Amino acid sequence: MDQNLKKELAADPDGLLTYEYIANHIGLCDDIMSELIDNMILVDSTGQFVVSAARYLHAIDSLRYVEEISRLVGAAIEKDRERLYLANLVESLYGADYAERAEELSLADDNFRRIYKRLIPSDSL
Repeated sequence: MDQNLKKELAADPDGLLTYEYIANHIGLCDDIMSELIDNMILVDSTGQFVVSAARYLHAIDSLRYVEEISRLVGAAIEKDRERLYLANLVESLYGADYAERAEELSLADDNFRRIYKRLIPSDSL
C-alpha cells in the first residue's frame, strides 16, 4: 500500500473511506486487500462497514474473497453488540432460509453458528 493511501485511510474515522476504496477499486486492490481489511476492522467500532464490506465481497465473488469475508464476519460478530447489522449479514451470506437450515449451517460454518447464537440466543445450537 502506498504512503498516500495509508495516510488517507489512517484518517478514516469509521470504515466508510476504506469501504469506498474497496468498492471503487475492486479487482485492482486485491494485492492490498488484507491491509484494507485490517484498517477497516481497526477503525469500524460498530461493525456497520465491516458488515457492508463482507456483503459486498460475497456478492462480487464469494470464493475469491472467502478469507477476507471470513475475517470481516468474525469482526462483525465482535463489533455489532447491538445486533443492528448481523441479521442482514446472515441473510446475505446464507440465504433467506438460513433459519430452516441452521443446524446444517452451524455444523459447516463456525461464523454462522456464532452469528446465529448472537441473533437467537435461546436456540440450542
